[in-house]
Amino acid sequence: MIAEGVVIQDNKILMVRQKVSRGAIVWNFPGGQIDPNETPEEACVRELKEETGYDVFVTKLIRQCVGKFTFGVTIVSGSLHLDKTRPENTDIIEVKWINLDDAKKIDRITRPVIDEIIGGLSL
Repeated sequence: MIAEGVVIQDNKILMVRQKVSRGAIVWNFPGGQIDPNETPEEACVRELKEETGYDVFVTKLIRQCVGKFTFGVTIVSGSLHLDKTRPENTDIIEVKWINLDDAKKIDRITRPVIDEIIGGLSL
């Protein structure tokens, strides 16, 4: 199971560009595997810290589908950085704030959630 977080600030969305198992490079929301004995919310908070450097607070569940939880989150503290020395970050190429309108164009997988957000879903 996977937990990911959607962070929006100043009309920009925080995304990671990463290599996926099929060898492609895609843009995704920060997130990853839920560890044993970890709630989806705890996994979301941990993964965002590992991948972006931000401490976050989960504000709401945006969507849940088979094996995947997508949460709206708010940054509590920290600064944007990617620690490439962490083994779990070796597939992450970059972490970037992307304009919401541009984000709709970069990856078809994340587009439905971005469309919901732009359509008035508040985080």
